[in-house]
Amino acid sequence: MTNLSPAAQAVLDAYQFAPIEDHLTAAVVLQAAADQVVPYDDLKGSDPDAWTRDDIRRELLAIAAELEQLNERAKT
Repeated sequence: MTNLSPAAQAVLDAYQFAPIEDHLTAAVVLQAAADQVVPYDDLKGSDPDAWTRDDIRRELLAIAAELEQLNERAKT
């Protein structure tokens, strides 16, 4: 088994255990990604400007890239 970052593993787990309906699966995966990038506990009492759009985008793309690499390795 490939070692993934905790964030990528949480998103992959959400996908693997989501209900088998396209819309629900997409919703569960997006919720898991949001929870990994900006956990709810981090939002309580925090500066709303602490995370920029670029920071959030970069974190989400890093998770996506890691999962894409996992997919490529699975093909070989």
